[in-house]
Amino acid sequence: MAAEQPPYLRVAHDLRRRIAAGEWTVGDRLPSRAQLAAEYGVGPNVLQKAQERLIVEGLLEGRAGSGTYVRTPRERLRMVRSRHREQREDSPFRSDMREQGRRGSWESHSEARVAAPERIAQRLAIEPGDPCVRTVYEFLADGQPVQLSESWEPMAVTGDTPIVLPELGPFAGTGVVERMRSIGIVIETAVEVPRPARATQAQANLLGISLGDLIIEIERTYYDTDGRPVETADIAVPDARWEIAYEIPVEGAQP
Repeated sequence: MAAEQPPYLRVAHDLRRRIAAGEWTVGDRLPSRAQLAAEYGVGPNVLQKAQERLIVEGLLEGRAGSGTYVRTPRERLRMVRSRHREQREDSPFRSDMREQGRRGSWESHSEARVAAPERIAQRLAIEPGDPCVRTVYEFLADGQPVQLSESWEPMAVTGDTPIVLPELGPFAGTGVVERMRSIGIVIETAVEVPRPARATQAQANLLGISLGDLIIEIERTYYDTDGRPVETADIAVPDARWEIAYEIPVEGAQP
């Protein structure tokens, strides 16, 4: 069962809805935090976190001594990477796109018993040549390509289970965290390493950009509670369309 959504995210979702509906338009000042907190029946800290989330997403901006305002939309969309995105019953990507008013979908192809190349074996702490399931994804927002991914999972982890092929079986489309939980593996940590790169011809063709255009490549690896890597992926995002933002929980912060 998915964890209950934190109150600040529920408030952020509703504020996002109200902005999209035109209740406040670009340049409008939102009611005070005290007013909104009372309206939603939450504490001021919850309301502050909700607004901070929308500031991260680029919908709001804070002005010192003045308040919080609806900001001019960015030409580049912001892709927020956070711990919360991995605690969803639905696909994290589909949920991210839904929050931006877009329809998220993807196309994928999996191959079983693919020998792990050395770089992947190092990331998964297995031997080069060990069998893996390799899955390539093309992620779409409203039918337009926005992200590519190549995922590797050791068959020693999933080989004899119903989730061996990520996009088939009872947990298809729910994301790595939910799939692994279904076979008793709890993912505790995700490590992401973003790097700038230039699009190859294959990437350019799939993303609808030009050869050599700037992209952001994210090397992501999931670890279980024993520190064992259970999945690793290379994600490619076109820099001209998206910027990457990381939401980092602060130890000891008030709920």
